Amino acid sequence: MGFLYVVLGIVGGFFALMIGMRLLIQLKSAKMKGKTAPSLAGKPGKWIQKGKNALFYFYSPSCGACAAMTPVVKNLAKSNDGVFPIDISRDMDTARKFNVMATPTLVVVKNKIVEDITIGPQPPATIEGMLAS
Repeated sequence: MGFLYVVLGIVGGFFALMIGMRLLIQLKSAKMKGKTAPSLAGKPGKWIQKGKNALFYFYSPSCGACAAMTPVVKNLAKSNDGVFPIDISRDMDTARKFNVMATPTLVVVKNKIVEDITIGPQPPATIEGMLAS
């Protein structure tokens, strides 16, 4: 019986840790909302400096949740110059500037201001809605 309590304690502690980490990630990301978008190099930086709306999608090739979202976002990027898929394994600097701590993450920038940050997998309709709004 004592062994069962130890196992339950370990499992409960693990879940509490995971929930705590998720909350920490959301709180750190929320700090970016309403702030001026960071200075970026290349096309994304020029796009933001012009005051145009942008959707940044941060993903990782090893992210299971990203597997369904990445093709959707890359298709949107083909038809919309303001969509920027960012592979964090190749461009961690941009992810750090936006305080991205988890993938997938979507960041909406409007008029040089970080308008919204969404963490976790999203259905295609939600992604398209973020782009349209």
